[in-house]
Amino acid sequence: MIGKLKGVIDSYGEDHVILDVHGVGYVVQCSAKTLQALPQAGEAAVLSIETQVREDAIRLFGFRTDAEREWFRLLQTVQGVGSKVALGILSILDPGNLATAIGTQDKAMVARAPGVGPKLAARIVAELKDKAPVFGAVDPLVVRLAGQIEERGAPRPVADAVSALVNLGYPQAQASAAVAAALRVAGDAAEAPQLIRLGLKEMAK
Repeated sequence: MIGKLKGVIDSYGEDHVILDVHGVGYVVQCSAKTLQALPQAGEAAVLSIETQVREDAIRLFGFRTDAEREWFRLLQTVQGVGSKVALGILSILDPGNLATAIGTQDKAMVARAPGVGPKLAARIVAELKDKAPVFGAVDPLVVRLAGQIEERGAPRPVADAVSALVNLGYPQAQASAAVAAALRVAGDAAEAPQLIRLGLKEMAK
């Protein structure tokens, strides 16, 4: 089995890259985020590889990091998630954001991926909620805030600040993370306008 490839970028396709390793061109399927992060043709690149062997084909999937590869594997443990859907999810969410979305049970964020409907998104966040912290740095304060907001138990300034950011178009998980960061700066006694202002600064980083 192939676990890593180091070579030179030969060319790009819509959903794959051809990596030249000592004269052998390997066709490696990648997420959109991975493809965007790779260098131009003719330059060196290293990819973590997941090899899938089928009766009729051997397919290689490439990732920028081992963490991204582990998420690819983990996502496919959920019924209804195959390699195409897993790559689609990783095309819009990097490992950190995916871990936060699952840790905060943000179904809407996961449902943004192509091929992921509301029911599948709900299944993904439910089945992986206890595994997310293993593969991504989930801020415990973000998880706690998300739970309080879900149960309508968050302090009014916090709930109002998160609601304001969501109304501005930010996903729930990002809004919770921004307000959590704002709370660390301003303290628990901060009012909603200050949390919104600091949260927007956090979003702009």
